[in-house]
Amino acid sequence: MLNYNPLHCLPSSEELPDSDETPVDNELQDLIPGLLKAMLALIWSQRWDWFFGVDMGIYYDPNQPAIVPDGFLSIGIPRVIHEKLRSSYVLWEEQKLPSLVLEVVSQTYRNEYSTKKEFYAHDLGILYYVVYNPQRKIKETLEVYKLVDGEYILITGNPVWLPEIGLGIGKEKGTYQGITREWLYWFDENGKRFLTPEERIQQSEEKAKKLAEMLNNLGVDPESLI
Repeated sequence: MLNYNPLHCLPSSEELPDSDETPVDNELQDLIPGLLKAMLALIWSQRWDWFFGVDMGIYYDPNQPAIVPDGFLSIGIPRVIHEKLRSSYVLWEEQKLPSLVLEVVSQTYRNEYSTKKEFYAHDLGILYYVVYNPQRKIKETLEVYKLVDGEYILITGNPVWLPEIGLGIGKEKGTYQGITREWLYWFDENGKRFLTPEERIQQSEEKAKKLAEMLNNLGVDPESLI
């Protein structure tokens, strides 16, 4: 008797393109999710049950093109599936919806507050939908929505705690890659912001400098201890 598996008839992540190949019109569409991903790699360095995609295609239907958010977070899946890594995120392979999707509004509006928002809620059922709009002057630049009874409810506050994820997300002015402006960061349950990779390096350098000064004051050459 033949063993039939319908998954074998569907295209795999290796055959599907990783993005829609649409060029971004704002650097922030890459930098903001890239920073969040880099921070997660440190915050969850001991965990291997999560994946953060940046500008990667999510395939939800073999007969439909992928949807490509600026960033998304999935929990409860292998962080690495093989040495070639993921080329796309295929739901019929992963068997896990992303817990959070991030859209950064660019100079060209892409229906982030209308059809795209409705799609994530009604068609996919994504728990958290995060929209960051750096173009805004009056309304809040960051909006975090949670899916409740099939509809997105806006959660107020900054940062916003995401209990199902175990992290908070919020905005704050800081410096990343030498650029000082408002960025999105991860926060702990007490509202304390996690450090970026650059800040951790700077912190380590400052600690090393203070230690060297203490040793010099004690008459010990730090170089002699290496």
